[in-house]
Amino acid sequence: MTGVVCHYFSTGSGRLPVEEFIDSLDMRTRLKFFYVRRLLEEFGHRLPMPHAKRLGEGVFELRFSGREGAIRVLYFFDRGKAVLTNGFIKKKNKTPKTEIETAVQRRKLYDEGMK
Repeated sequence: MTGVVCHYFSTGSGRLPVEEFIDSLDMRTRLKFFYVRRLLEEFGHRLPMPHAKRLGEGVFELRFSGREGAIRVLYFFDRGKAVLTNGFIKKKNKTPKTEIETAVQRRKLYDEGMK
């Protein structure tokens, strides 16, 4: 699959956690996010390291660095869309399980809302 559209996951109350996270970052870091998001939209599943990485359970991470450090935005694919679920500043070598669990939970909520 190539050519996907990126969507922000929306909570039940209408919050957009990834948009809020990106808005909290330094302007240059935000620009890097929009660059790698464009790459994801263009290449979809074929986007390679160092920009994207499969984490398992259908969850992927969009990878880039900024003034704040290593930035990760987790996402999953659904019918021509990449749904961006959560973002964080990476502090250790491994992606925290809690972040992956958040992405998996948001995918379940998304799937339930699509029924």
